[in-house]
Amino acid sequence: MNYCLFVFKSRNETLYFANLLMKNGYRANIINTPKQLGLSCGISVQIAENLMGIARSLFQTKNFSSFVGVYRVSMANNKIIFNKI
Repeated sequence: MNYCLFVFKSRNETLYFANLLMKNGYRANIINTPKQLGLSCGISVQIAENLMGIARSLFQTKNFSSFVGVYRVSMANNKIIFNKI
């Protein structure tokens, strides 16, 4: 169940980044941001953990002013763990 979330404060930038990934042939899901991650626009971009390098490269090609952070999501002892990376 390990995956990564790109979290933004702007819905527009969230959707733009997801579309950027998909236009380049990579799978990205738009999901509700877990409430544990605090203030955001309410949705985030979910990617497989093995796409982090590619996602970061694409992310760096644009200026995302509302970017909050990237979180690795994993499971331990039946509890969801969020680690900012």
